[in-house]
Amino acid sequence: MLTISLSVFLLVAEPPAAAEPVVPGPVTPSTVTPPDAVPPLPTPLDELAVTAPEPRFVAPTNRDRIGRIWAPVSINGKGPFRLVVDTGASHSAVTPRVAQILGYSGESRYTATLRGATGSVTVPMIPIESLEVGELLIQPRRLPVVPDALGGAEGVLGMDGFANKRIFIDFKRDNITIMRSRNERARQGFVTIPVKFVRGRLLMVDAWLGGIQVKAIIDTGGQATLGNLALREALAEKRRKQEAAAVPDMVTGATLDVQAGNRISTPSIAMGEVLVRNAAMTFADFAIFEYWKLTDEPAMLIGMDVLGLLDTLVIDYRRRELQLKLRRG
Repeated sequence: MLTISLSVFLLVAEPPAAAEPVVPGPVTPSTVTPPDAVPPLPTPLDELAVTAPEPRFVAPTNRDRIGRIWAPVSINGKGPFRLVVDTGASHSAVTPRVAQILGYSGESRYTATLRGATGSVTVPMIPIESLEVGELLIQPRRLPVVPDALGGAEGVLGMDGFANKRIFIDFKRDNITIMRSRNERARQGFVTIPVKFVRGRLLMVDAWLGGIQVKAIIDTGGQATLGNLALREALAEKRRKQEAAAVPDMVTGATLDVQAGNRISTPSIAMGEVLVRNAAMTFADFAIFEYWKLTDEPAMLIGMDVLGLLDTLVIDYRRRELQLKLRRG
């Protein structure tokens, strides 16, 4: 049996009657000094008025919506299907509806263990001849069929097959391009952040949160940023037990398991030369941290509530780096 790791999840908030909305105000990225120095306070972004048509594939994060990254993917020559680009997923997957379009129905003798943020479940697998998007071509293999909990997407585009690939995501122009990496350096106006590969193709960056060094997983498949309990305890210790007010959250994962957590405003997140202000994340003993062996030290998954605030995001697997262009007001 194959084990599949997916990070895609939906966040369902249940705040008390007098609480503010769970998703906080705009998270503002800006250039900063190293984390051991006092960073300057960047000018907050102006509020954006969205008047353009609904994006088809790439949508930014705004005050009333968390962003997304979908890719137009052809499977067996059919489609294109809109699959969530999920840097936290080890393999690609499709929904039951796509499986039916591809001609598969009923039970399958092949299964896989699907692991999401909140739990795991056994799912059927279907054989495909090809999966293609941009310069990515995946030859015959089996894809798991995942519960239809992807916010309107038709599956997940995982990172198997992305060795030496470059993903260019333009939030402003609703554009995503997947190509072979030509070892291209960041363009002028971009900030570069090195990444490490862990557990295969997971992208990990060194981050700082309130003076605490944190292992941060870049998770384009997750809506909201998640923190483990080790990080919450470290923050509480830094604040001398005076923890910020928490708002209850219920997190529903790709497996449809539901887990309770607490969403808390946090200090700014520093990644290289980038600072994320007005940040907040949901803390809980999430199953995915245990599976990835990230329970004993501070760790977090950086989701689309943060990543969707960028103007442009480039993920270069060959160069092992992120290239970021910050959004300006």
